[in-house]
Amino acid sequence: MTLSRLFQARVENKLICLGIESTAHTFSCAILEKTNSKTSILSDVKKTYIPPSGEGIHPREASRHHIQNSPSLLSKCMKLSKVTVDNLDLISYSAGPGLGPCLRVGAVIARSLSSYYKIPIYPVNHAIGHIDLGKFLTGANNPLVLLISGGHTMILSFVMKQWRVFGETLDITLGQLIDQFGRHIGFSSPCGKKLEELANNGKNYVPLPYKVKGNDVSFSGLLSAAKNNQSNKEDICYSLQETAFSMIGETVERALAFTGKKELLVVGGVAANQRLSQILNYICKRQNCSLFISPIKFAGDCGSQIALTGILEATTNKVNKLEDAFINQAWRIDSVQIDY
Repeated sequence: MTLSRLFQARVENKLICLGIESTAHTFSCAILEKTNSKTSILSDVKKTYIPPSGEGIHPREASRHHIQNSPSLLSKCMKLSKVTVDNLDLISYSAGPGLGPCLRVGAVIARSLSSYYKIPIYPVNHAIGHIDLGKFLTGANNPLVLLISGGHTMILSFVMKQWRVFGETLDITLGQLIDQFGRHIGFSSPCGKKLEELANNGKNYVPLPYKVKGNDVSFSGLLSAAKNNQSNKEDICYSLQETAFSMIGETVERALAFTGKKELLVVGGVAANQRLSQILNYICKRQNCSLFISPIKFAGDCGSQIALTGILEATTNKVNKLEDAFINQAWRIDSVQIDY
């Protein structure tokens, strides 16, 4: 396979892309096909590293998990999609931000396939992948974006070919807040679903630090106070959620009012939380705004987000070679120019 195949695929308006995601605890492969104006997810498989109870993600152990499981997942991905390596027009992989050892696993696999089969390779910003897939799945057109996960807590708007930050966390992310408190009470990461179940049984609100600075948020004081509180688990989980989600809600509503956006798109693993969805729905009604939430199956890290962004980049007539491949643990979304 040569670069001429990609050029021919563009002429025929048909692209097939393998996307590889490995930024943190999840290793995922997906194959997407773009034909004319239609894009289809042919397969998306994943496996998540689960640390021991009470512990967080250890980068070395997570990367070992990815190395051990990547061959079988890649094979399964190909079989489900009924696509062979010879059918691929491009390969994309998560180049950052993320955990270095984990990023390297996906990058090495992508580089190896690209080198051996002479397939163009596209490094993808993980955060942009979340947004592109969220827009694709929900139909959102020009939204204000709330990106909330273990690695991100950001409010973003697309201006002059870049995603601009209108608010973000000053310390830990919303996902880290939930996971770190979950580990404190004995769960293993990811802890979101278990904390939400406890919070649903909470009845009494416990006052906790509420820190909004401008349109940024700070969760570290909230985490410390929750850890030191002696209330029962249900009440403290309920209070933690209500406080953190209210902080997010305040900053989102301010950003909606400022930007005048009529769409709010929520992406990232924490988007699955039903209580947060309720709060954002109230806000959108007040702001006469439509709420779009990424489907639970694709809210977290997955190969589809990487494959879709790879396809979008390939449609701009940009061609990447093996020497263009890289990883960047601190690759900020607002440093990337987008031409598609």
